[in-house]
Amino acid sequence: MYFYVKALHIIFVVTWFSGLFYIVRLFVYSAEANEKPEPERSVLLKQFGIMQKRLWYGITWPSAVLTLIFGTWMGILYGSLPTWLLVKLFFVGALFIYHISLHVIFRQQQKEIFKYTSQQLRIWNEVATIFLIAIVMLAVVKQLLSVAWSIGVLIAFVLILLSAIRIYKRYRKA
Repeated sequence: MYFYVKALHIIFVVTWFSGLFYIVRLFVYSAEANEKPEPERSVLLKQFGIMQKRLWYGITWPSAVLTLIFGTWMGILYGSLPTWLLVKLFFVGALFIYHISLHVIFRQQQKEIFKYTSQQLRIWNEVATIFLIAIVMLAVVKQLLSVAWSIGVLIAFVLILLSAIRIYKRYRKA
């Protein structure tokens, strides 16, 4: 039973992350569409709004809830809370906070309120990548993961991401 629950948990983690990555891309496209002249602006915002709503309520939220349900069930079947799992749960909790922050942006954009630039949203999109790396490393490597090495790798990855974003920004302007 444990492995079936684990498989379902992994499936919904994948679909949840897919939704998190794609929704922010749609936020970026909407922010850029908001700067276009009419009637292009209205047409694009309407279409992106429909896409956001379907993705958010049809895939991302259900996947988050099912991830939580199957993860909790798996934890009950596992029977203990080792240190690596507590650290992973901390990251999962932070991921849910990130998810809620995206929900706030979603609701704003549904009302055509754009508080963030496309560049800010691109950077915010990379936060999910950091969570993905941390959570998967903890789930796979478990106790063998050195805390110092892990923090070093995460910091290096963040620096590489920020550098890539800057390079991409220069490339887009050229």
